[in-house]
Amino acid sequence: MASFSLGGLLITSHGCCPESKYRVQDHKVSVEGGEITVRVVIPKSGDAGATYPLVVWLHGGGWALGNLDQDDCSLRLLSIELQATIVNVDYRLAPRYPFPTGLNDSYAAVKWAALNADQISVSLAKGFIVGGLSAGGNLAAVIAHRARADPFFRDKPLTGQHLSIPATLHYEAYPEKYKSELRSWEDNKDAKILNEDSIRRFYKHYQAPADDPELSPALYPSHAGLPPAHIQVCGLDPLRDEGILYARLLRDAGTPTRLDIYPGVPHGFQTMAPNISAALKLKDDTYSGFRWLFAGGK
Repeated sequence: MASFSLGGLLITSHGCCPESKYRVQDHKVSVEGGEITVRVVIPKSGDAGATYPLVVWLHGGGWALGNLDQDDCSLRLLSIELQATIVNVDYRLAPRYPFPTGLNDSYAAVKWAALNADQISVSLAKGFIVGGLSAGGNLAAVIAHRARADPFFRDKPLTGQHLSIPATLHYEAYPEKYKSELRSWEDNKDAKILNEDSIRRFYKHYQAPADDPELSPALYPSHAGLPPAHIQVCGLDPLRDEGILYARLLRDAGTPTRLDIYPGVPHGFQTMAPNISAALKLKDDTYSGFRWLFAGGK
């Protein structure tokens, strides 16, 4: 059993599914100035030579909290449900490691997974998705943009991005033309779990320039040529409207985009109330969203 704290809430991860259905490997990945750990979950199909699509997962926690145990149980279930290899990334955290360290670590892990596909029972032709929750969703969105321009991915492109309750636009960098659409920062400033004060603290720890597209991916000059995106947004989240705007920007650029909205619940509500109807819907949408991405956003 492992525990971590998010916004003052203690989250506990328990053993959650039979290990006969998957195997787990921890690997070290070299990064600038050190190394990080990735945890790989691989389904057991009974076929020794079986290969699976790949999901690289980036945890939430405001770039300053979280570890491999945070989503461990849900990722094992996801691996079984999707029959996919999941690479869970333990990127280094702010403020000790400020921007862009966590982003660069995550990008290195995505490349490691692609280079070691055979070792982790992956066929990239079956799917290559980067995904994450909250700050991890922010990292995944930026990585999708980075990969678009990187020759490394020319023959092994990302095929999808799963952005769950992502941060996509720093509150100090709202473009004038979108300010009328971005009301949730004010509407939900006192929200449960994640509020204005906690977001300000997380941004302060991360130390990224507000108008840098590698912090605020909505500010990239172009969103064309990105892989299909599945975006999830909570109605009582200060980040709500930037997630909705980001979905529209992707669609307007021709990126197949699926947007799921959960009215009346705050950011990360599923960790506090995993059995309410909205949380069960979010879980179902997550599974169906990944399948939609594996099908090329069709």
